[in-house]
Parts: sequence; C-alpha cells; structure tokens
Amino acid sequence: MPVVRALSKVAKQALLAPACGCQPLTVAIRYISFSPRQVTSGSDASFHSVSFSETDHPKVLITGGLGQLGVGLAKLLRKRFGKNNVILSDIRKPPSNVFHSGPFIYSDILDYKNLREIVVNNRITWLVHYSALLSAVGEANVPLARAVNITGLHNILDIAAEHGLRLFVPSTIGAFGPTSPRNPTPDLCVQRPRTIYGVSKVHAELMGEYYHHRYGLDFRCLRYPGIISADSQPGGGTTDYAVQIFHDAVKTSNFECNLKPDTRLPMMYIDDCLRATLEVMEAPAESLSMRTYNINAMSFTPEELANEVQKQLPDLQVTYEIDSVRQAIADSWPMNFDDSNARNDWGWKHDYDLPELVQTMLNFIGSDSRIAQAN
Repeated sequence: MPVVRALSKVAKQALLAPACGCQPLTVAIRYISFSPRQVTSGSDASFHSVSFSETDHPKVLITGGLGQLGVGLAKLLRKRFGKNNVILSDIRKPPSNVFHSGPFIYSDILDYKNLREIVVNNRITWLVHYSALLSAVGEANVPLARAVNITGLHNILDIAAEHGLRLFVPSTIGAFGPTSPRNPTPDLCVQRPRTIYGVSKVHAELMGEYYHHRYGLDFRCLRYPGIISADSQPGGGTTDYAVQIFHDAVKTSNFECNLKPDTRLPMMYIDDCLRATLEVMEAPAESLSMRTYNINAMSFTPEELANEVQKQLPDLQVTYEIDSVRQAIADSWPMNFDDSNARNDWGWKHDYDLPELVQTMLNFIGSDSRIAQAN
C-alpha cells in the first residue's frame, strides 16, 4: 500500500522536525486510512482489505432496517445465513418483536464515523442500503431527502469501497421521468425524474457504477416497482394505495384512492422483491452484464386492483380523491418494466401475479384482523 506508507513517512518527518516558527502540521488519523475519500491514483485504488470465501456466510448490515423491506429481508437472510450474521440498523427504536428476532444496532448513515465503526467492529462483508426518504415524503422535505438520499449514499459508497464490501442499493420506478419510454421501460434509456427521490436514485445508480469501474466496488442495484406487503404500513410512497386498499377493505369496506382509476404502474409482492434481492446478491459477478437491473412482476391500475379485491370482498366501496402531487409523480413513471436482462442474466422469475397477490394480502390482513378482534 504505497500511498499509506508515503503518507506515514511524511507525517513522521513533519512531527519530528525541529521548531522553525512554521505552522505546525496536524495529521488526522482518519486521513491516513485507505479510502476513495483520500486516494485518487488508479494504481493504488485497491480497497478490498476485507474479503470472505464463497464457502463462508456473509456478514450483512442492513441500513434503514425498520422500513417496509428491511425486516422482511433480515428474516429471509437469517434463514439463509444464520441469525447472528444479519444485523438490522436504524435511527428509530425497534418494536419488541424486531429487537428480539436478531441483532439490531443504532446506525445513522449521516454519521460516517459511526458507520465505519459498525462495519469494522462487526466484520461486515455485505451492506444493504435501504435508508431513504420516499417520493411523496421527499417532496415535502427536499433538504432532508437530499441529505439522507445523497449525502448518506456517499458515506455508504466510501465505506463499502474502503472495506471491500458487496453493496446493494435499491433503485425505483421513480428513477425515470416523463421523457422516458413508459410502456415498456427498458434498463437503458433517458432518465429525467421530476422528484428529489428519483433524482437521488439516478445519482445512486451512476455513482455505484462509477465506483465499480473506478475502484472495483462490487455494486449491485435493482429498480424496484411498487412493493406491496401486508406486514408494514404505507411509508409515504406514491404506490401506497396498493397497500392501503387491503387494510381498508378488511377493516371498513371503504377505500378512498388518491390516484386516478386508470393510473397504470408496475407492482410486485414483497416476497418476490426480497427473493430478487437475495438472488442478485448471490449471482456470480461474471453473470452480470450490468450493475443496475429492472425487475417486474405485474402492472395494474387502481380500478383493476379494486375489481380483483371485490371478487373476494363484494361489499368494498371505492371512491377517488386525487392527490395532485402523487398523481403528477405517477404520471411521470413507467407503466410497465422491461426486465428481460434480469431474467436472462441471473434467472429472475416472479411468483405472484395479481390474483395470487390479492388472495395472499387478504388472507394475511384478514387473519390479523380476526386475531385483533378476538383479543
């Protein structure tokens, strides 16, 4: 590591030099570390100081772990790699069931030192970066979204490169804009999103690919469609209606949708999403022709979803009160994803179509509702 040795030699000479009335040289220990924040020479950018054998289980850190996807992914990975090999993290206090299900630690992605200590102290080899402000929430607080979604990402990229991690950062249908082809939307096309969430995700895709080519970072990214799950509440996304309708159908038989009935968007059940994430993380590097992939399962409108739910719950009444902000966002997004590259490169295949999705969601939420009423 010639750069580190050179820096250390300069520091030693400066510190041992006799007093001469010059400004003393202060050497910060962090800046003698081996990181893309300090090293610019391509020949010296070999950051894989931590590695693991393919026969060993990875040690996984999930940031933003209390969001819609983190808890579910931790459950899946713990079944695969062992309970203690998957660490959930967030800045919020976890509910009791999450806290007792496996390792959980406080982690603020805006605190570089805190993140670095976690990676080093726990010998992390995979990092799944779920911390982000979603579309509608991000538009309501752009400065916070910029800090979390962009500055936080920079911390993650630098630490992942420095310690040779395999890094997963999700992208989204929101990474496309009104000038992108919408039906279908291919992996590579014009991307001009109109939300801070979308802009930050395009930034993440490009920065991840840059770090892969520049520093050899094992960066992997999937563009998620709208994700539907029964065991988490809507989190401020434009596709939240497709989760809320099931809760309202079971509890009140009345649902007010904030998107137009003919707004078509790509969607996926959470089990397919989590399995796709694991599969792309386990895929051999040589099978990946790109570092960012579309994945898809189904595309539907609010009206089509309501009709399918009404087959099971005929009493459901649906009204439409259009949220102009969310509608404008949805109208700029893809109607359907072309995910042929993911299917060809690493064998992606979804399990849930619309009828299976509706039946599964109603079974899950209906069961929870009956238990709550009994209690």
